Amino acid sequence: MSPAAEHTVMDVGVQSAPVPRLLGPLVTVTEFLAGLVVAVEIGLLSVGVVARYVFHNPIVWTDELAQILFVWLSMLGTAIALHRGQHMRMTALVDRFPGAARANCELLALLVCVALMLLVFVPSFDYAHEESFVITPALEISGSIRASALPIGFGLMIVFALARLSSMASFRRVATAACFIAFAMASAWYLRGLFHALGNLNLIIFFVGLVGVAVFLGVPIAFAFAIAALGYLGLSTNAPLLTIAGRLDEGMSHLILLAVPLFVFLGMLMETTGMAKAMVDFLAALLGHVRGGLSYVLIGAMYLVSGISGSKTADMAAVAPSLFPEMRKRGQRGGELVALLAATGAQTETIPPSLVLITIGSVTTVSIAALFTGGLLPAVAVGASLAVLVWWRNRKANVSDARTPSRKEVLKSFLFATPALALPFIIRAAVVEGVATATEVSTIGIAYSILVGLLIYRRCDWSKLPKMLVDTAALSGAILFIIGAATTVAWCLTQSGFSRDLAKMMSSLPGGAPTFMIVSIVMFVILGSVLEGIPALVLFAPLMFPIAKSVGIHEVHYAMVVILAMGIGLFLPPFGVGYYAACAIGRVDPAEGIRPLLGYVGALLVGLTIVAGIPWLSTGFL
Repeated sequence: MSPAAEHTVMDVGVQSAPVPRLLGPLVTVTEFLAGLVVAVEIGLLSVGVVARYVFHNPIVWTDELAQILFVWLSMLGTAIALHRGQHMRMTALVDRFPGAARANCELLALLVCVALMLLVFVPSFDYAHEESFVITPALEISGSIRASALPIGFGLMIVFALARLSSMASFRRVATAACFIAFAMASAWYLRGLFHALGNLNLIIFFVGLVGVAVFLGVPIAFAFAIAALGYLGLSTNAPLLTIAGRLDEGMSHLILLAVPLFVFLGMLMETTGMAKAMVDFLAALLGHVRGGLSYVLIGAMYLVSGISGSKTADMAAVAPSLFPEMRKRGQRGGELVALLAATGAQTETIPPSLVLITIGSVTTVSIAALFTGGLLPAVAVGASLAVLVWWRNRKANVSDARTPSRKEVLKSFLFATPALALPFIIRAAVVEGVATATEVSTIGIAYSILVGLLIYRRCDWSKLPKMLVDTAALSGAILFIIGAATTVAWCLTQSGFSRDLAKMMSSLPGGAPTFMIVSIVMFVILGSVLEGIPALVLFAPLMFPIAKSVGIHEVHYAMVVILAMGIGLFLPPFGVGYYAACAIGRVDPAEGIRPLLGYVGALLVGLTIVAGIPWLSTGFL
C-alpha cells in the first residue's frame, strides 16, 4: 500500500498537524488508561478461567467487572481512534474532488462528528444519571460507574476533534462550515412536524439517504450511522435523546464482543513472539510456489478459526495479522487482501460453534445440535466458489522464480510451526469442551502464545507491550463504535414496526418455496447490511422460520441460506459494517477494496445459490 493510500486510511480530517502542547498530557493519560484497561481485562478473564476450571471455585463477579471495564475500553479506544484518525470512512467519491472541494468535505465531515458528539454529550450524562439507580447484582455498585464512560468518552472526543479542527483550517473557514451545519440542523428542526407526518418514509430518508450521503462524503461510518439514528429519533419520533446513549451502551457492552480486543491483541502477540512467522513460513513452504497460494491459506485459516470467538470481527483479527504482512511482501495489494478477508468472513458464518447458529436456535424451535451439524458443508461449498475465483485471478501470475521446496524442508518447517498451527485447534477444543466461554477463550490463546514465544520461539519483546495494548484499544474502539451505532439503527427500525410489516408481506408471496427462498435471500442480504447479523436474526428469525416451514423448506436448510445471505450483507458496502471492520483490521482504505470485493461477492452468491439449490448440503448428515 502506498504512503498516500495509507494516509487516507488513518486520517479522519485532513493532513495531520502537530498536536497542541496542552493536549499532549491528555492524550498520554488517555492512552495509558486504555492500555491499562486492556491489560486488566486480559488478567481478569484469565483469573476467571483458572478459578473455574482449575480450582473449581468460580468467581461470580469477574464477568460483571469485565463488562463494566469493557464499556470504558470501548469509549477510551474510540477517543484514541478519533485522535489518531483511525475511524473507518469511505473516500472513493471525495478523493475524486478537486483540492479545494476535497478540503471542504474533509472539514464538513469532521464538523459533523463534532455536532453529533455535542448533541449526544448532555443526553449521555442524563443516561449515566438514570443508571445510577441501577445496582449491579454481583458487585452491588451503581450502574453509573459503567455508564459514565459515555459522557467522558464523548468529552474526550470533542476535545480531540476541536484540536484537529484548530490545526486543519483557519478560524474563518471552520466558523463558516460550522454555520452551514448549524443552519442545516436548524432547518431540519423547523421541519420536524413534516417528518412526523411522513411516518416510515423517514426510514428511507435517514437510514438510506442521510447515511448514504454522509458515507460517500467522507463522514466516518460509525458517525454516519449515529447521526442518522439521532436525526430519526429527534425529528420523527417523540423518543428522548438519551435513548441514543442507551443503545450505544447496549451495542458496545455485550460481553461476547470483548473477544474483539482480546483477539486483536492475540494477533499482535503472535507476530511479536514469532508464532505468526513460523506459521507463514510453513504455509509458504507448502503453498508458496502455487499461484495464489496464500489466498487459499487465508480461506482455510478463516474456516479453522471461524466461530471460535463468537465474533466475526474477532475471527478476522485473529487471522489477518498473521498472513497479511507476508501476502503484501508477495505483491498482493491491500484492497485485494481485505476483499478476500471480508469474503471469507461471510463464507464462514455457518461454521460451529458460531454465535449466529446459537442465536437462531435460541429464538426458534430449531435444534442447535442440528444447526451445528448442518453448518459445515455449506461453508465448504461457498469456500470452494471463492477458491475457484482465487485460481482464476491468479492463473497468469508469474511463479517461475518461486522455488519448490523439498519434502525435507516442508517437514522441517511443519515441525517448527506445529506449536503455532496447534493454536486454532486448542482454542476450538477449549470452546467445544466447555473449558472456556467464547469470550474467555482468547485469554487461553494469549497465555499459550506467551509460553510458546518464550519457551520455543524465544521471541517476546516486552518493550512493545505498552504500544500493543494501546493499539489494541484504538483499533477495537473504532470497530466497536461502528457496532454500537449499528445497534442503535437496529433499535430504530424495530420501534418503527418495519419488521412486522415485512413479515406480513413475505407470508403473502405467490410461487411457493422457490419464490420465498429467493426473496428471503434478497431480504437478508439487505437486513444483514443495515442491521448487522445478530439483531437481524433476533428480529426476523421467529417471524420467517414458521413461514419457511409452511411452504416446505427444511428449517436447517433455511437457516443456512439465511445465515449466508445475512453474512454477504454484513460485508457488503456501503452499509455493511463487517467490510469496514475488515478494512480496519487490515489498515486499508475501504475504497481500495471495493472493486476486488465485487468479484468475491459474485463468488459468494454462486456458492449461496448452490447451497440454496441443494438442500442435502445442509441436511445430509442430520
